[in-house]
Amino acid sequence: MGRVLVTGGAKGMGAAIVRALVAGGHDVTFTVRSSGEAAEALVAELKASHPDRDVAIATLDLADKAAVEAFCATLEKGEALYGLVHNAGQPYDQLAAVMDQAKAEAVMQINFFAFTRLVNAVVRPMMRARMGRIVAIGSVTAERSNQGNAAYGASKAALAAYCRTLAIESAKRGVSVNVVAPGFVDTDMMAKYADYRESMEKQIPAGRFARPEEIGGLVAYLLSPLASYLTGATISIDGGLTASMGLQR
Repeated sequence: MGRVLVTGGAKGMGAAIVRALVAGGHDVTFTVRSSGEAAEALVAELKASHPDRDVAIATLDLADKAAVEAFCATLEKGEALYGLVHNAGQPYDQLAAVMDQAKAEAVMQINFFAFTRLVNAVVRPMMRARMGRIVAIGSVTAERSNQGNAAYGASKAALAAYCRTLAIESAKRGVSVNVVAPGFVDTDMMAKYADYRESMEKQIPAGRFARPEEIGGLVAYLLSPLASYLTGATISIDGGLTASMGLQR
């Protein structure tokens, strides 16, 4: 197993993904924008528990196109990665009729275009090596909408469509491409829903939000040897939310 690059890996779901990958035997580089102390603490924790693994931090603001370009130029000069996990994401809640165009474009840059540029930097070396795994963290909002999610849901839908195409273009060269689509996950991002959490959980068949470790475990599986035949899939991990009609008796 080789090195995996994880975007947005310092906290929450990203940190859970990094932990699961390191536990699965991977060396990991994860990007951070402003979570310096959390990132350093995560590296210290993992070096203590897995001294044989190399864990590194890369500072990168995915909203900064020039910074993304410079980072990708460095990747292109380095050794081929085994895996890329695009976890970093920008939320934006606003009704479509009054959506701020600049904020919507920032969401698309971080959630989608930064990922496509990273793929452009890493997928051809993976294909030459005939070995590689790409996972994008999508969202159930790509398929099921609720008020205020126009920009965010659109960015995740674009991510899923892009990954399906990339999957069929790279499968014969040993590269798998999949999307993990979480529902509500118990992270800091959900803090703004604290007043509504109980009513939200009642509408989820499993009756609770996901734990970050459950998302990390699924990502780690997708990068494991047993998942080599799984490609082009969007896997919902949402406690049955999208399987439900959403109407309660």
